[in-house]
Amino acid sequence: MPSVGPSALLALALLASPGAGVALAEDQGPAAAQAAAAPNGAGDPALPVPPVPPRVANGADYEACLAMLSDDPQGAESFAEVWAAKGGGDGAAHCRALAEIALGSPEAGAAQLDTLAAASTAPQAARAMIFGQAEEAWMMASAPARAFDSATRALALKPDDADLLIARATAAMAMGGYADAIEDLNRALEIDPRRADALVLRGSAWRSAGKLDLAAADIDHAIDIDPDDPEALLERGILRQRRGDRSGARADWERAIDLDPDSDAAALAQQDLALLDAGPDRR
Repeated sequence: MPSVGPSALLALALLASPGAGVALAEDQGPAAAQAAAAPNGAGDPALPVPPVPPRVANGADYEACLAMLSDDPQGAESFAEVWAAKGGGDGAAHCRALAEIALGSPEAGAAQLDTLAAASTAPQAARAMIFGQAEEAWMMASAPARAFDSATRALALKPDDADLLIARATAAMAMGGYADAIEDLNRALEIDPRRADALVLRGSAWRSAGKLDLAAADIDHAIDIDPDDPEALLERGILRQRRGDRSGARADWERAIDLDPDSDAAALAQQDLALLDAGPDRR
């Protein structure tokens, strides 16, 4: 199995420092969602972390091990194993699990993260973060049921975390659980009404459930918040095509490609344009 891409791995390493992003994942949803359902494809998702992540450990060894993840995951794994033998505790276990993911074994890494989060004596916020990482790793491994379980355990520790609610919705959608996903996304949007990513994901859920008017309302709201969101434009193009507006769909998909040509949204928009040119609507 190929290694996890450097962008995803960098997000893992950033768990020890402030500032990281969030990506969504879902089959038949926004672009990042579709990428995460496939094992270790291009555009692997960044893992959900709060703006200033809680720490599962402290010290130079923890920093050094995490720093190796993005460019030397094998070295990070070896470092973590030696450190663990010397009593490295949670920090060594955490780094080793992330190294497993980096080396192309998201299943093994996810299982280790779940075990660590369950057994750790770290604060609840830190344990919730680790369960959240496990959720994303299970999604990389195309195991949405395991991902849903990890996200549920994270939310038991931190129930009002919008990122975790979006993560669980991601897993639910990958299993076709659109009602469950919408419930979590409703709560996430109560917490932060301007989460355009949650609006796009909920719009995709409404579309998949056959409620196109509700889907369009969410996608329009997301585009009002961020007019240059490629995933929102991708989704609006799908809705426009569903309603027979082929020129509008084409404009949205071409705009998504122009905005970020190397993104998953652009790749999916390109596929949709090819289908549009080929003939009847196939979505």
